[in-house]
Amino acid sequence: MEAMHLVERTPSFILLVIWLGWNIWQLVKTMLVYETEDRYYYIRYLTGPGVSVAKSGGAALNLNSMLILLPVCRNLISYLRGSCSTNQFCRRSFRRQLDKNIAFHKLVAYMLLMWTIVHVVAHMFNFRNLYLNRTECNHTFYSDAELSCALSDNAELSGDPNNWINPILSSNPKLPFGLDLILQGLIPIAGWTGAILTVVFIVMFSSATEFIRRSYFETFWVTHHLFVIYFSMLLIHGTGGIIRSQINLEEHNIDDCRDVPETWGNNATCAYPEFKDGSAGSWKWCIGPIFLYVMERTIRFVRSCLKVTTTKVVKHPSKVIEIQMKKSGFKMQPGQYIFLKCPSISHVQWHPFTLTSAPEQDHFSVHIRLVGDWTKQLSKVLGADGEETINPENLPRLAVDGPFGTASIDIFKYEVAMCVGAGIGVTPFASILRSIWLRSLNQKDNLKIRKIYFFWICPDTSAFEWFTELLESIENHFAEQGRAHFLQYNIYLTRGWTTKQAKHLYLQEEQEIDAITGLRQKTSYGRPMWDSIFKHIGEENKGVSVGVFFCGPAALSRVLHENSNKHSKLLGEGARFYYNKENF
Repeated sequence: MEAMHLVERTPSFILLVIWLGWNIWQLVKTMLVYETEDRYYYIRYLTGPGVSVAKSGGAALNLNSMLILLPVCRNLISYLRGSCSTNQFCRRSFRRQLDKNIAFHKLVAYMLLMWTIVHVVAHMFNFRNLYLNRTECNHTFYSDAELSCALSDNAELSGDPNNWINPILSSNPKLPFGLDLILQGLIPIAGWTGAILTVVFIVMFSSATEFIRRSYFETFWVTHHLFVIYFSMLLIHGTGGIIRSQINLEEHNIDDCRDVPETWGNNATCAYPEFKDGSAGSWKWCIGPIFLYVMERTIRFVRSCLKVTTTKVVKHPSKVIEIQMKKSGFKMQPGQYIFLKCPSISHVQWHPFTLTSAPEQDHFSVHIRLVGDWTKQLSKVLGADGEETINPENLPRLAVDGPFGTASIDIFKYEVAMCVGAGIGVTPFASILRSIWLRSLNQKDNLKIRKIYFFWICPDTSAFEWFTELLESIENHFAEQGRAHFLQYNIYLTRGWTTKQAKHLYLQEEQEIDAITGLRQKTSYGRPMWDSIFKHIGEENKGVSVGVFFCGPAALSRVLHENSNKHSKLLGEGARFYYNKENF
């Protein structure tokens, strides 16, 4: 178990170390520059170590601001996934990392939060010290009052109004409650853009919690699109150049001149120090990802504007509707997903749904469980609420973006696959099983996969109904071909039966056909014993790589992942389980 866990996590661990190492490198490199170089000596003297801490945090913020956009470039991820499939050297391990794009996006967001706190707090101390230098240059904070005052008045003493090192050029100490300090901090470009950046990031971060995303999606969508303001302010933020460096170190040597500020300008070896603005560096980090993301959104916008024809809407039991659609140029693979928008409900809400159709069909379809306001409104406007039937020509317009690849499309790269769907999480496997069935019907059954173990965990009896017909067709087809062993499916009913139903089911136990599903395979009651199941599959497939594919809740995902590692045998003849989870 430990060996398999280590092998599986090694690529993620390597990428994580690279990312953390890059952050540390940016931090240390910038810290050394501002702590050791003579050109920053005077600003260090005025602010203390805060300037080095703030600039180091800013460097890490630039790095992570560059990275935050890349994981949400879905077309780029899908392209890399497709390219990787044709590359012998990065097939499985690299694709698995691409499937964790949203997890990495969240991880980078947490890193941005940490560095934002560091950067902002450090600059708060910096501005407090600079304000002190402007109002009380002889304060005991400074070890040399003459040097402090000379730096404070350098622009006036040198006769050059632009030759300042303290960006706070005036003050009004009469303002109460420290408002003058806040005001002086917001006057420079770096000040007000930094304030906007911080507020925008806090709003985006706090509204991206799972509760907000699920219960108030439009709030999440709108606030997350504040990233436009975030990156606009980030590109402007450094243009003010308030952290200045000295440029005349030969005419004004720090070691010779810092102790004799009274001789500056009167001594041939100690001219007045000259300072220049710091250069903006954020754009160098962010312009590339911003360009890629603009291209990403352009492609998605153009694709979403293409006409989608809704050919059929089917109301299934257990509050599930099926939408069949056609779209010019639409090409899919089994297990992929799309984003769906209904402008008559909302112009901003895009929701991901797994495709349940197969590429061999003349349409593409999704099955949607009616669990939220948006899905219920969609059912109503499509006429699937039972109140009235709408002519297909009069159905509201739907917009489709995608398809995008997920872990499930890798199922055809294994000889043996174990598919686990919980509730509506069965949808990606509907597409896969339907594709295999249609390929076999069309005599195109040249697949690598030779065995599928399929597990469907449902909460109630009515949840089986919409998927039963497909399973029955596949079951009959492969039985007629003499390949009944190809698909071994197991359906588990976790709750939803009454005492009367239980008695009826007991009396039907000896029948060939299951009383609930109408299939040959009998329904099991309760939760699967995963440890025994993995052990059995491992014994049946010694020396074989088994792909484990799951779509469903996180709690069950952890159980399956742990069992995949536990029952994998890297050495000897045991099976090797490779875990894959759907991520949207």
